[in-house]
This record gives sequence, C-alpha cells and structure tokens, in this order.
Amino acid sequence: VDHQKADWVSIHERICQLLIPIRTFLPCGLSEKERNQGTEQLLKRQEYIIHLAYQAARRFLWDGKHHEAIPAARCALRFNADAYGSDSVQLVPAYLLLAEASTGAGDLPRASTYLSRAQWVVLRTPGCSAALQADLQQSLGLFCAAEGNLEQALYHLANNIYLASSTFGLKSLETSGGYFHMANVFLRQNKMDVANSLYAEV
Repeated sequence: VDHQKADWVSIHERICQLLIPIRTFLPCGLSEKERNQGTEQLLKRQEYIIHLAYQAARRFLWDGKHHEAIPAARCALRFNADAYGSDSVQLVPAYLLLAEASTGAGDLPRASTYLSRAQWVVLRTPGCSAALQADLQQSLGLFCAAEGNLEQALYHLANNIYLASSTFGLKSLETSGGYFHMANVFLRQNKMDVANSLYAEV
C-alpha cells in the first residue's frame, strides 16, 4: 500500500489516463500504413509520458524530496526502455535521475548501480554527445562527494566542466553547475580561497 501511494503521488496520478491507449493493442486487419501510424502515435504518447515523468522527478529533486522522485524516475526509465530498447542511450538521463534520488535518499549502493549502468551505456555508444557525458561526469562527482571521496569527486567535476564548456562555452549556465559543485567540495576540504573563487565564477 505504501509503495502504491508513493507511486500515485509521484507520477501515476498525472499519467493514469494516458496509459489506457498505450496499454491497448492495435486491432487486427489494419493496413501497413495504419499500423505505421499507430506505432508512431504510440511512440509520441510514450515520449510525452517520459517528458512528464522527467519533469515530476526533477521537481521533487529540486524540492529535496528524494524518495518521491524515485517512482517518477523509474517510470521515465521504464517507458524509455519500452520505446527505445534496454541498451539505448536515451535511458542515461533516467539512470542519472535515479542515481541522484537514491543518493539523496541515502541509498548509495543503489545509486552506484544506476551510475554503473549509465556509464556502461555511454561507453557502448559511439558518438555519445558531450552534453550527456558532462551530465554523467557531474553525477559521478556528486556521488563520490556523497561517499566522502573528495579527490575523485574533483576529478569527475573537472571532467564535467571540460565537457560542458566545450559544448556550451565557459560562461554558460550548463558549465556553472560544475563550478558550483566543485566549490562545495573545496569548501569541505577547507580550501576557502579556491572555493570562493569558484563561487564568484558561478
């Protein structure tokens, strides 16, 4: 009952009616054109649900409600896998959301599993975008910081800044997140001058 309630509050209430046409099979005897149209409509509905699930998970994470974010992130992962396959690079953002939510909820082993899966998909995807790799590096950095492995956190956050700045520019909003998280790590190391310099950069 608790799991059902958490799922309902997190995402199911928003997508319940949208699931009906997705769970309904196409009738038999359709022409190839009608089947293709039905498949295209199904993909659009799945993408819309994925979008809603991402939004819900992100909103919960911004509010610091990590437990509530997990069902929405799982929903995004499940529909991405249905739409694009279980090894698709489209699953990486959902894995990163789940890792962030699990870390915030104090479940570091589960967060590590999600990050490993995301890393594996990125490594197996030739031509994976630098923006997605930057997101992965930031998530790895935050996870290492949560573990207390501050030097490894700085390594991943430096990679995040490099990848984000090469894609969006040094003064971009996307790059500022890496500076901010790196400053937090330096603050934990009592390196106030470096931390303050990075906060000023943000």
